[in-house]
Amino acid sequence: MQVGSRIVTLELAETFVISRSARDSEQVVEVEVTCSGVRGYGEAAPIERYDESPESARAYIEEHGELLGDDPFALEAIMARLPEREFAGRAALDAALHDVQGKLVGQPVHRLLGLPRGGPPTSWTIWLGDPDDMARRAEKVRGRFKRLKLKLGARDGRDVERVRAVRDVADVPLQVDVNEAWSLDEALEYVPQLAELGVEYCEQPLPAGDPGGAQLKERSPIPIYVDEDCHTLHDVAACAERAHGINVKLAKSGGVREAVRMVHAARALGLGCMLGCMVESGLGIAAGAHIASLFDHVDLDGNILISHDPWPGVQLVDGVQVPSEEPGLGVRHALPHPR
Repeated sequence: MQVGSRIVTLELAETFVISRSARDSEQVVEVEVTCSGVRGYGEAAPIERYDESPESARAYIEEHGELLGDDPFALEAIMARLPEREFAGRAALDAALHDVQGKLVGQPVHRLLGLPRGGPPTSWTIWLGDPDDMARRAEKVRGRFKRLKLKLGARDGRDVERVRAVRDVADVPLQVDVNEAWSLDEALEYVPQLAELGVEYCEQPLPAGDPGGAQLKERSPIPIYVDEDCHTLHDVAACAERAHGINVKLAKSGGVREAVRMVHAARALGLGCMLGCMVESGLGIAAGAHIASLFDHVDLDGNILISHDPWPGVQLVDGVQVPSEEPGLGVRHALPHPR
């Protein structure tokens, strides 16, 4: 198999703000894997929090492309040959191989995996801002999404006020994502108030590895999900001690194959499962959409956050990100793809 890649810039529709950063664009790496004249595509959305960048992801792909061999169905052997680092790059190769497989046999990826099409409704992210600003943005999407995910963690003591402001204008279920910004004392103070406001769950309130995780899990009236604490299958068992559920992201885990493993391990431990994403085009979101049926909660709005999706194919239907029924990932570049 031959492998090629390029770095692409995705422009955001509006500035995206979380507790540790703000940005107007995002760079991703598009990967092309060719086998027997069939081209499969994948996308890497590197996560700076884990010391990955578009440049490091692309270097990984280009350096190790020859390890793919000549059989796109030999995923276990291929992923075992690839060094366990640069997980966004691994995820892009994994997605491209699934795309090739589907195109070779004429089936969409969800059917290759024996899964139904679709899944739970996706949440829409209301990024961090002043309470009134977050409420206005929630009002703008009224009726379009069945879930809202609020970014918190401004470290100004107003996070509960933010949730209350959105609750006043939104009658859909709410989730919150703190991105590691609270201390244990803050979490123990805020979480009961979130419960009173009807918040379904709180994602990563404490810094990864915080020793107060087990105590918060025991005392929280709503489920605690972890994101930055949970990367691959190896982390799932430890997460059961500090959380009620895990957030699985393909860019963080290394791809579809690892994500499916993580879900099965989490279920065996009684954990809930959430499928998350980064800012990605429809190419990256498609890989997640094909396995969304495995999850309790879905946060796949990355391609809707950008001003123009260069890889259409995933459809937002009644709040659900529905994958295509075309072979493979089922997305095509909006313009002829550069060779």
